[in-house]
Amino acid sequence: MTFLLGQIDVGGVQVVDQIWWFTSRAAGIVAWVLLSASVIAGMSIATKDSRVLPAGWPLDLHRFLSLLSLIFLGVHLVALVPDNFVHFGWAELFVPMASTWQPGAVAWGIVGFWLVVAVQATSLLRARLPRRVWRTVHMLSFVVWLSATVHLFMAGTDVAHPVFRVTQAVVIASVSGLFVRRIVMARRRTTSAVVRTLPVEEPVHVDQVDTGERRELRA
Repeated sequence: MTFLLGQIDVGGVQVVDQIWWFTSRAAGIVAWVLLSASVIAGMSIATKDSRVLPAGWPLDLHRFLSLLSLIFLGVHLVALVPDNFVHFGWAELFVPMASTWQPGAVAWGIVGFWLVVAVQATSLLRARLPRRVWRTVHMLSFVVWLSATVHLFMAGTDVAHPVFRVTQAVVIASVSGLFVRRIVMARRRTTSAVVRTLPVEEPVHVDQVDTGERRELRA
């Protein structure tokens, strides 16, 4: 296997020399696509756009995509440790600004990672947490996606590829559109709730007004 990889040349560099770097790059791209799909599925549930699917499918799909994105995220991180191109240690993987290779770009990815940990941990403990706490933390999923996207554009070495550019445009447009739609729907629900709580004045019948008040009204 090593002999075969050694015969493959990419940009003047043999694949076997940077196999871990290529593995990390590929896993990172797949993780971002899966994360984006998970966010889209989750917001589709919130905006009721997922009702076209059979009951239960949207939530199961959301959970499956989230788990799959975590697996590829793990591969993306672990593959950097034995890599001899950027020389990442465990501290560089989990501590923001600890890396000497594009520290700002890497920091965005690390922030996104820790937010993913928070979101997944509260999801696992959902039954034991107040709904408001779970909902507040789960809303960070969009921030996770935003951090991962910034990390991708700043640190990604494949963002200029034509196919990936089209993928980026479709994904960003979909997530942004659903996010705006969710905000609009949330504001409408809030407005409707306020209107329903306003006191309604009961009509006053003539029989309920005494004689003196009737004369004043006529005057």
